[in-house]
Amino acid sequence: MLKRRIARRGFLKTSAAALAAPTIIPGSVLGKNGAVAPSEKITLGAIGIGPRGRYVLGCMLNEPDVQFVAIADVQKSRREYVKAMADKKYGNSDCVMYRDMFELLDRKDIDAVLVATGDHWHALASILAAKAGKDVYSEKPCGITIGDCQELSDTINRCGRIFQAGTQRRSIGNFQFAAHLAQSGKLGKIHTVHASIYRLRVDYSWLPEEPEPDKEICDWDRWLGPAPWRPYNSRYVQGRWRGFFDFDSGATLLDWGAHTVDLCQMALGTDGTTPVTYEADGGTVYAHYENGVKLVMRPGGWVGLGTCPVRYEGDEGWVETGDSGRIEAHPKSLISELNRYTVRGTHPAGHTRNFFDCVKSRAPTACNPDSMRSSHIACHAAALSWQLGRKLTFNPAKETFVGDDEANRMRTRAKRAPWHA
Repeated sequence: MLKRRIARRGFLKTSAAALAAPTIIPGSVLGKNGAVAPSEKITLGAIGIGPRGRYVLGCMLNEPDVQFVAIADVQKSRREYVKAMADKKYGNSDCVMYRDMFELLDRKDIDAVLVATGDHWHALASILAAKAGKDVYSEKPCGITIGDCQELSDTINRCGRIFQAGTQRRSIGNFQFAAHLAQSGKLGKIHTVHASIYRLRVDYSWLPEEPEPDKEICDWDRWLGPAPWRPYNSRYVQGRWRGFFDFDSGATLLDWGAHTVDLCQMALGTDGTTPVTYEADGGTVYAHYENGVKLVMRPGGWVGLGTCPVRYEGDEGWVETGDSGRIEAHPKSLISELNRYTVRGTHPAGHTRNFFDCVKSRAPTACNPDSMRSSHIACHAAALSWQLGRKLTFNPAKETFVGDDEANRMRTRAKRAPWHA
């Protein structure tokens, strides 16, 4: 009993002294002097970061309310590059490297992830991240089949996660201005929209087999993931997988179409639906919405305003813009308001900032999963029309082709075990 009374007396004295002493809390913890309190920071990880991913990550690292903590990549050189990038930014050596993305996804302290793998991994990595409770910013195309896009959108919504498709032109001023003109009535009634695409092609070949590296250098089986097995070739993992059917999507139509068709959808206010007919003529695909508006996906014939151009035509005028940031319109008086749209070009900073703002507010992003779903499906339907060489009719409500079993089978692809959600 005496020992307990002495212990209690000592505890009370210590507590009183602690309460009497001034408590010094660093201003950074309270968010003073422009600092962001740790409790307000978004903890970020990344999966599969090559050149494009590093460009986007560079924007994210500049956000004061974001703390990048981990990189998962199957290639050692890319893991090390991103770690060095983050450690230099923060002046420490805290960034953790993982070969296995599941180790990153298991971390409860990570709020959001950037997915910038090869195209064939985008949907599955994003789905797994959402199921692990992470918000997701995914590079485009977000799925290499219609089925991928459906499953991704459904999973994001079911898990209540925030998702941003990396179609950053939705957040760029000159493209927003062109959409504003289309929506304002200043072009009259819109009858045709044009989206730039690559020249369409499909390659089913394999590159020559090379000796497979050690898994720590490059985990080839994990790099392939859900794609069919094929022998290792270093060109694939260096980013030269584009154009090969197993890794690419929609005859390369989505390489630019994921951006430009998405912009046309934004201008028309048709997020949540798609055209109902698709018909290829050479390298151009013509689609029509239920209200009669025509969507033209074409590789050439543009004014010359940079890559990824779009054009919106009404019965009283037209507007065209591209990645140069310049705009041409008829009548020219239409572009007098352009100066208030200050951000032009292709920089993703506004799009990534929109994502982080929505992570905090839980509001839909500029290109949320439903917007991504409809614009990507429109691209895939157009690509299937070109691949099959015939006109396709599509039911946007059911997301199925009408009276075409072959086209419906091609909405999905088998995934190599065990790489599925």
